[in-house]
Amino acid sequence: MGSMKDLEVLKRPTRGKMGLAWFRFSDRYSVFDWGEMPDLIEGKGAALCIMGAYCFERLEEKGIKTHYRGLVTPDGELVTTSELEEPINVMEIDLVNVYRPKPYIKDEKHKYDYSMFTPNLTNYLIPLEIIYRNGLPEGSSIFKRLEQGLKPEDLGLDHYPKPGENLERPIFDVSTKLEEKDRYITWTEAHRISGLTDEEVEEVKGKLLQINDLITEVAARAKLENEDGKVEFAFDHHRELMVVDVIGTLDECRFTY
Repeated sequence: MGSMKDLEVLKRPTRGKMGLAWFRFSDRYSVFDWGEMPDLIEGKGAALCIMGAYCFERLEEKGIKTHYRGLVTPDGELVTTSELEEPINVMEIDLVNVYRPKPYIKDEKHKYDYSMFTPNLTNYLIPLEIIYRNGLPEGSSIFKRLEQGLKPEDLGLDHYPKPGENLERPIFDVSTKLEEKDRYITWTEAHRISGLTDEEVEEVKGKLLQINDLITEVAARAKLENEDGKVEFAFDHHRELMVVDVIGTLDECRFTY
């Protein structure tokens, strides 16, 4: 079970072969750090499922590999968004292994052992959450981090930003994904802990640009500004990079109207 969607495993992945699963998108919702709310938003699950599926299909058209396989009808048939006859909240995906870094304590500090992530490992979730930022709206975590000592140049900025500022070019942020509490890290540390090669880091950033452009284009049709969003990646059993989880939804992105 996830916070906003549930995972139903149909076939478990092995070390050398991907598995199969369904995402069941729920009508649950959460608010910032308060967490899950007691009520539901009717139709939210189906809406986000279709939004995510649509973006995955557009990525596949651009030659970007994803773990998306299709939408699942009540009869168990796999369909695309263009074939839908009614709202659907179930998505079929390829499933990879999730290897969690092992926690340990050194010098009275909590640390994590990422040594299992190597350039030879295949069929696994890359233990990073990657964020693109096209703007810095009020409420962006960037401002809290700047107050805590983050320098604008650490983000590739040449000035101290203001809330509501649109960026001339997107900046890419990265955080851990599988620790007890996610934390923002540098790209140098991300490179070190994830098992990515130099070429794979550049491939991730290149695909992130394409994903950002796609979501911006789709959002603009609804007169929305694509402020920021998160993307997750994995390697398949051939160590080919693919986009996983979901992209382009109101749970993954911050849109302003």
